[in-house]
Amino acid sequence: MSKTLIRGAQVLGGEVQDVLIDGETIAEVGTGLSAEGATVIEADGQILLPGLVDLHTHLREPGREDSETVLTGTRAAASGGFTAVFAMANTHPVADTAGVVEQVYRLGKESGYCDVQPIGAVTVGLEGKKLAELGAMHDSAAGVTVFSDDGKCVDDAVIMRRALEYVKAFGGVVAQHAQEPRLTEGAQMNEGVVSAELGLGGWPAVAEESIIARDVLLAEHVGSRVHICHLSTAGSVEIVRWAKSRGIDVTAEVTPHHLLLTDELVRSYNPVYKVNPPLRTEKDVLALREALADGTIDIVATDHAPHPHEDKDCEWAAAAMGMVGLETALSVVQQTMVETGLLDWAGVADRMSFAPARIGRATGHGRPVSAGEPANLTLVDPAYRGVVDPADFASRSRNTPYEGRELPGRVTHTFLRGRATVVDGKLA
Repeated sequence: MSKTLIRGAQVLGGEVQDVLIDGETIAEVGTGLSAEGATVIEADGQILLPGLVDLHTHLREPGREDSETVLTGTRAAASGGFTAVFAMANTHPVADTAGVVEQVYRLGKESGYCDVQPIGAVTVGLEGKKLAELGAMHDSAAGVTVFSDDGKCVDDAVIMRRALEYVKAFGGVVAQHAQEPRLTEGAQMNEGVVSAELGLGGWPAVAEESIIARDVLLAEHVGSRVHICHLSTAGSVEIVRWAKSRGIDVTAEVTPHHLLLTDELVRSYNPVYKVNPPLRTEKDVLALREALADGTIDIVATDHAPHPHEDKDCEWAAAAMGMVGLETALSVVQQTMVETGLLDWAGVADRMSFAPARIGRATGHGRPVSAGEPANLTLVDPAYRGVVDPADFASRSRNTPYEGRELPGRVTHTFLRGRATVVDGKLA
């Protein structure tokens, strides 16, 4: 069994300690630990976090391997410090049966870079008409606990109620893509001053907020769990805050790009900024940051959405929605939350590891950095500054909104059950 000693790291950004990994487990945490028989990593000035967990990733396989595969997506995840990701169901075929989720689960096991937990579709074919095989997917080898039609909204209130009732039986959660479809027909960007000036179809905030309001009330009525995907508006924050004050079992996520970017960038007509939900206003961005800091928003999730070059290198109206995010997520959170003083590194560990693992029931992930725990760990150099070059990405796709932008921080090492998947900033 191999041993690794991480020497002098700031554990969760606090006390400087040594961490000894023996096989798949953290053997000791303390000071002055013996390095006998161990590979030593000098971690002076670096932050040691539990391995990051992403509750919202698109790996595209099966069916869109031109965008991403489970292997390339998990390599990107490891590069970004993630040890577990939840793979969305909008594949081809849709992950709406036990067979498809087991295929994704098996591919994740084979990759070796990151644990992959499939998310099952709520409805057959993501069509919103009939519940998918929720129980069969949960009872499969994949053990699905999170269900979502992400990319589409479960807009039928009866279907949503039935899904909430069904997953309650085994402690599952429905993750809702909150988008009232009739209010967003022909929408191209956030509805507001910029959309009016550019003459692009507007995507009103109320299209998101109305679905969230309905669904938290349904969750309260049923007594079930609901999770809000990629929350993006100040109004949505207030609805979730109100729901939590009533004791409703709701959780919510925000993406890194909604913490940093605004709809002003759409003035460039660069399709890299076209995303669902759309980039919002500066007021929304600031509200999202405050809500993540105070816990109204529970987690950061990337909504990593890879696309082939031709789906973004085209006119705005024809371009696909979405952007990659696994390899830049932690850097954006450092810039928007840590360097602004809104979160410390312990808070980052909560929003990007502990809480998403808890919501998704990711066994062995989001665990304390202490003896006896699985050695799923991420080591970060917060002093690093670098310009984003998508040519360096492990992802198969390059549709990042951060190309040419300087971001702070770099993942130097990632460990999956004690095995290094990233060493000195490079894939092992």
